[in-house]
Amino acid sequence: MASVRAIIPGIIKDEELFKPLSTALSRYPSSSYELLIGTVTGSDFDAKAVTVNLAGGETRSLTYDQLVLATGSRTPTVEGSPVPWKAAGSYEEVRSILHETKEKAAGASHIVVAGSGPTGIEVAGELGYEYGKTKKIILLSSDPSSILGSDIVSPAATSELKKLNVDIKYSARVVSAKPSASVGENGKQQIDIALESGETITTDLYLPTMGLVPNSEYISAKYLTATNMVVVDENLRVAGTDNVWAAGDLVSKPRAGFMITQKQAASVAKNIELVLKGKQPVAAKGMPVDILAISVGRGRGAGRMGSFRLPSLMVWLAKGRTMALQMVPGYVDGSVA
Repeated sequence: MASVRAIIPGIIKDEELFKPLSTALSRYPSSSYELLIGTVTGSDFDAKAVTVNLAGGETRSLTYDQLVLATGSRTPTVEGSPVPWKAAGSYEEVRSILHETKEKAAGASHIVVAGSGPTGIEVAGELGYEYGKTKKIILLSSDPSSILGSDIVSPAATSELKKLNVDIKYSARVVSAKPSASVGENGKQQIDIALESGETITTDLYLPTMGLVPNSEYISAKYLTATNMVVVDENLRVAGTDNVWAAGDLVSKPRAGFMITQKQAASVAKNIELVLKGKQPVAAKGMPVDILAISVGRGRGAGRMGSFRLPSLMVWLAKGRTMALQMVPGYVDGSVA
């Protein structure tokens, strides 16, 4: 979540954002787990097996009693220009992407953020807070007149972005983005962004935040929705199976979100424990009320709790002040869930 702020130089240190898995696993006997770094390339839920391509090039077939799918999602990007908030790959690759984005943001004079959902608003807000007076920052929204669609948070978020000198361009659905033939003021190759309207925007830095692509290629289509999300029942068990579970962006039910994923993870863990004890799983518990909190720069925010609009100061105190970095150690040691 804090990756949107980490693209600003000198604000968040790498060690605050990244934590070693060895720390998380240190409280368990080494004989009770095996840590594999690799990519899942195939699965057979009937045979209770998954295929993993390991980082060293070896391929292994692993069998299981219970399987949890939590491979998340990614954002479509320009070839060779991945973004850090939905990065896939090794720690070294993710850190490199973050550093590269940070360097490009600092050197760019013109930046385009595509996608006016929560992530897009937070990225534009961070850039506006840091560079709004010295750089051109544009947020593209596919909606003809608003950001966040019809959500009641939209007017407040729009107002906060304008205070940070972020230009919002409506009816701006991106069709494609590719390297341009032109060079920017910083001497770097620019990006041409083609919009559905026929307009082309040329920019120094393109940061897409829209269109989540689930990392579900290794899963048979019969377990997926039309948008390649995993189909689960009320217990977060994959439909048509009795020992496969899923959570997070891979499910996006009721939507993708930090707090929703946290609740889902706890529910999956509880249900696996119940099943191993010979008991029936229970319906996953979600948030008691739908909460949307969006940080807009390092000093403001916009949000709601159900249908109640939250004051900017309250959102800043709850989220924007720290971007939940204080919770990272808890995720590592398991105390948060």
